[in-house]
Amino acid sequence: MWLKPEEILLKNAFKLWVTEKDNEYFVLQRRRGYGEGGGGLTGLLVGTLDTVLDSTSKVAPYRILHHTPDSQVYWSIACGVTKEEIVQHWDWLQQNIMRTLSVFDSSEDITSFVQGKIRGLIAEEGKTSLVLEDDPEKFREALLRFEKWFELPPEEKLVTYYSCSYWKGKVPCQGWLYLSTNFLCFYSYLLGAEVKLVISWDEIWRLEKTSNVILTESIHVLAHGEDHYFSMLLHLNETFVIMEQLADYSIKRLFDKEAFQRQPALSDPLQITKRGLEAHAKSEQFRAFFRLPREENLLEVHESFLWVPFSHFNTLGKICLSENYLCFASQDGSQCHVIIPMREIVNVEKPDSGSRALTVCVRGKRALRFSEVRDYQRLANTIRSRCGISASPQHSASSEAIRGECQSLINHFEDNPEDVTLMVGQKDCSKAVSTEALMTVFHPQDVENLDPKMLKEKMKEQSWNIHFSEYGRGTSMFFTRKTRDLIVRGVPEALRGELWMLFSGAVNDMATHPGYYTELVEQSLGTSTLATDEIERDLHRSLPEHPAFQSDTGISALRRVLTAYAYRNPKIGYCQAMNILTSVLLLYAKEEEAFWLLVAVCERMLPDYFNRRIIGALVDQAVFEDLIRENLPQLVDHMTDLSFFSSVSLSWFLTLFISVLPIESAVNVVDCFFYDGIKAILQLGLAVLDYNMEALISCHDDAEAVTILSKFFDSVTNRDSPLPPTVQQAPVGNNDKASHLKVDISELIREAYEKYGNIRSEEVERSRKRNKLYVIQTLEDTTKQNVIRVVSQEARLNPSHLDDLYNLFKRQHFLSCYWTMQSPALLHHDPSLAYLEQYQLAFQQFSTLFSLLEPWAFCTTKCTLSLWVFRLIDENQDGLVNFKEFCCALDTLYSGSFTHKLKFLFKLHLPPAFDLPEDGVIRKSPERGRGKVDLQAYLKQWQNEILKKEENIKDLPRINQTQFIQFSKTLYNIFHGDPEEECLYRAVAHVTSLLLRMEEVGRRLQEPSSPPESSKPASSAAADESSNEEASSTTPEGSDTPSSHNSQDAGPDLLHTEWSFSFEQVLASLLNEPAIVSFFERPVDIQTKLEQAKVAQLKLKANK
Repeated sequence: MWLKPEEILLKNAFKLWVTEKDNEYFVLQRRRGYGEGGGGLTGLLVGTLDTVLDSTSKVAPYRILHHTPDSQVYWSIACGVTKEEIVQHWDWLQQNIMRTLSVFDSSEDITSFVQGKIRGLIAEEGKTSLVLEDDPEKFREALLRFEKWFELPPEEKLVTYYSCSYWKGKVPCQGWLYLSTNFLCFYSYLLGAEVKLVISWDEIWRLEKTSNVILTESIHVLAHGEDHYFSMLLHLNETFVIMEQLADYSIKRLFDKEAFQRQPALSDPLQITKRGLEAHAKSEQFRAFFRLPREENLLEVHESFLWVPFSHFNTLGKICLSENYLCFASQDGSQCHVIIPMREIVNVEKPDSGSRALTVCVRGKRALRFSEVRDYQRLANTIRSRCGISASPQHSASSEAIRGECQSLINHFEDNPEDVTLMVGQKDCSKAVSTEALMTVFHPQDVENLDPKMLKEKMKEQSWNIHFSEYGRGTSMFFTRKTRDLIVRGVPEALRGELWMLFSGAVNDMATHPGYYTELVEQSLGTSTLATDEIERDLHRSLPEHPAFQSDTGISALRRVLTAYAYRNPKIGYCQAMNILTSVLLLYAKEEEAFWLLVAVCERMLPDYFNRRIIGALVDQAVFEDLIRENLPQLVDHMTDLSFFSSVSLSWFLTLFISVLPIESAVNVVDCFFYDGIKAILQLGLAVLDYNMEALISCHDDAEAVTILSKFFDSVTNRDSPLPPTVQQAPVGNNDKASHLKVDISELIREAYEKYGNIRSEEVERSRKRNKLYVIQTLEDTTKQNVIRVVSQEARLNPSHLDDLYNLFKRQHFLSCYWTMQSPALLHHDPSLAYLEQYQLAFQQFSTLFSLLEPWAFCTTKCTLSLWVFRLIDENQDGLVNFKEFCCALDTLYSGSFTHKLKFLFKLHLPPAFDLPEDGVIRKSPERGRGKVDLQAYLKQWQNEILKKEENIKDLPRINQTQFIQFSKTLYNIFHGDPEEECLYRAVAHVTSLLLRMEEVGRRLQEPSSPPESSKPASSAAADESSNEEASSTTPEGSDTPSSHNSQDAGPDLLHTEWSFSFEQVLASLLNEPAIVSFFERPVDIQTKLEQAKVAQLKLKANK
């Protein structure tokens, strides 16, 4: 490999390198301790030194140096793993460089020419693959070591590498940590002790930063039940973030495809880079903070000051620019941020060329002034280009007028801040099926009603109107602490829908997709899927006590929204709890707005909640448990098992407390959720447990604790709610109303913010990532246990062997997914399917795994045999084999009796295994997980499996001439390489000859008279064939001869007679051969097979 020319001191290197070849300008050297005469103490010391110093010499012990006769300076220009490789480089230099060097006059010119040539070769090699890496030269060398040490498939993409210590027991091993797309790898070599570790990201259960007495700060990895600790990292936080992202990337790609397909930036596992991961993480954080659509990416960040008119000062913060939004967030603790859609910007001006400031004018006569922007000119041009605004006079006729208007607005903000009036931008009014919120239809406000509750409602509205006048209204409103304070006090009924849209970011989704919902409703009208069936079933269970959902108006709107979303996102479709959430959204938002709110909740604010395994809710339950341990130690001391709170809180997270609180109280919780996200739900959950602390500590069992919490939720009221009793939800199941004092929801929420408001959203996100690995691996482990329990009822393999087999089967499934997004196994993986069908193998993956596990180690036709086995066990002929089918086949070959094994081989030569097209292509491969599931077909299949009886050998069809010839060939191939090979060949030849003679005798006995002349040649041909088999099979070299004689010599005559054999005849004949019987009854060391397969599985993929 050519290296970037680097100056080295040869004077100090004589003891570490040995010169093999040299000439006037180049020297070829070998690292001491490698090659001839290598090893010994010198080899140990040099190897240790190379590993610790991250020297390429550890894996490339040959190098070429360049020098000139009148200079003592040497330059390294090439290295090689083998002597052949370095000699090729040496020869190239002799043929292409040496002749040219003689024309130069000075040493400087010679060195400059050589360095230029080498850099040109390197640039040509890395033109495509390493252009995105931070340091391509160093990365090439690291990639060489990575490939040499770990022998992974060439497609595996190295992302980055770090120097660190790995703790093996209580002893640290200094080495190098390599992070690739699919694997975490570590290598260390100290005084002959080599430590090599390879862990795939999909096998990790825990990934977290830890510290203890010995390790001040380290990264803890839990995989396969073993703990691994990595410390002494120079950039520990950076390393951990990259590891966290790669683990999350692997989990989403392999286990949770619904979430992964929304991330096109990471769609190709062969193009993942450190720079790309960092950019993706920043964009993800940017979208989450500002509640932006998932298509937005963080493009530019500029530090600046923003003039805040309501506070009369400039606040320091950062301008964040994406494709369609200009956002600003303060960094001085004021918690002020603003989101400006590009569609709202009308102009960008620079008030003073010397002030490094720019003014952004938006619709509604508003302007924002940013100052001290370092690259203000480029930022202004970028915003103009994205908004379609031209700065030239010919394209902006009224630019002077706009500039004057902007300057007057700025002056007005500074001189008269109390008179600032920020108008509302005009919203596109998209046509929806229903244009009114259900609450305005079924509970219109009475303007003349002046009861205390309505007066308080009017006061809330006035407070918000004052807030709008100071901070703006609509998409470009300032978000501050005062906004949160108003949210905690409660949102007025009339403004709830508008504010939900604003805080969730759904207002931007709807503005950028006009008419989208109407089209979805039309397209989904009349469709029939499993989702629509479930929706119809749950329609009348959605807030049934509310008048809006006792009428066709509310039910129809709910049906349209849920069906349209299921049509938009078939991966999620419909899940329980979506109906309850959507019902509340429809009460306060118009139908189209409710749809976009549902999109925001399902796809951004509660990721992975509404899929078939509710992974997101389970993850947040784990986060909730962590917060309980941290904030409620008294409760933890009393209840060591916190899984009770996980089961109780599931409905809290899935329905945002709507299912447990009265509706008039639950909407206040939803207000906080849309502003603060899941943090608000976690805070309220802690407040509920804290409020009931004494009662929970004194309870004796889980049932009592559930009763306590149920009574508490029934006692929660909303004293300020203006809703009439007919709309308010009555407490359910609480007859002893006096037992609990009434708790006002506003007070409860205020207490939650006061006590637990210090929980930061960033900490919640980190905890989510940490717990997601454990939750998904727990679900996977549950799936494995269920599969093993089902398979163990039909297979004789012990649970330990089944566990190892499952791990091998699952890894083989993933090996086909690691380096491509188009593998059949990945495309057909559907967690909604039955446990046994979640992981399946196509033929290529099956063939590879079967070749590692089949009991006949020397079989010469593994591929053909694998194809027949695959066809035989693929009962539904869909081109995929599940774990149960795979295990039953191996169980027969490992533990079956002689009769069962022979029957299996016999069936391999019958349809459908034998008579399918010879190209090996499985032609039927249906799409899974789409459309309506045929439940009747599943029930019928289940019934057939229950009623399936043991197959009788008499039921097997007879084997014809062609099939029998191939059956004989298969036996010869299975016996090839066995110590008793010659004896087994004789036995097969004898059985073949005997069967042919039996068939001839049987045919003669069935004939009424003497056999015709045409049959005599068949008899003699069969006898001759048998004798030829006996003669030729005495040596291993003749193993294929009998088969060829069968097909060639006997073929023409026997084809006319159409002879065949039953399984009983074949079995009886083979039972008379002790050598064959003992071969098939020979016990198989299953554990050794499994251990060898574990080691060879990845290497086999790498060698392909």
